[in-house]
Amino acid sequence: MAFIVAIDGPAGSGKGTITKTVGKKMNLINIDTGAMYRCVTLQIINEKISLDETEKIEKLLSEINIELKKIGDEDAFFLNGENVTRKIREQEVNSMVSQVSHIPCVRERMVELQRKIAKDKDIIMEGRDIGTNVFPNADVKIYLDASAEERAKRRMKQNEEKGIVSSYDEILANILFRDNNDKTSSVAPLKQAEDAIYVDTTSLTIEEVTEKIIEIILGKKREKAEKTTGNYGER
Repeated sequence: MAFIVAIDGPAGSGKGTITKTVGKKMNLINIDTGAMYRCVTLQIINEKISLDETEKIEKLLSEINIELKKIGDEDAFFLNGENVTRKIREQEVNSMVSQVSHIPCVRERMVELQRKIAKDKDIIMEGRDIGTNVFPNADVKIYLDASAEERAKRRMKQNEEKGIVSSYDEILANILFRDNNDKTSSVAPLKQAEDAIYVDTTSLTIEEVTEKIIEIILGKKREKAEKTTGNYGER
């Protein structure tokens, strides 16, 4: 029986790093949904399509090929055969990805792909609407959060490590813009699922958040095993 962990939260809250780390430690398949939307955004940029050209975007979605491959220990994203792992993190994509993710036909196609990839697998998936829309019946739902200022500092550090030039003010402005866009969207808005566990990562280290999430997952796995076997209350 498949086991699904859904992690939602705003941009820069640590979703990607934590999902990747927990996935490795718990042998769960990590599906980076944000990177999928970034691939679509990059292709829209490549084809010079305006965001209001719905028919062209729908045609693009019917032809696009997004693949996740392992290169050493790292996950690499390929767009129509090209390794775009670095390109999808650059500023041009950053400034457009939130808007692209709000286009109904894009959201619909990506959710369809995410469900297909996850079918009958033990997975951990992060995004904006995983617990509320993509997998509303997920075994574990977690909502990661952090202050906007802390999230901007983290994104700045990530960019520096990848050699991407950007300013703190620019990153903070982009994060605040995305927060508003994501939370007020008419298509799968960012919000905490009613049964999700809230975790504020502002003052926590990656190790502390990882430990907390693993503890939550192990507890849910025990509950699921007990329900399956009927051994309630036994340890």
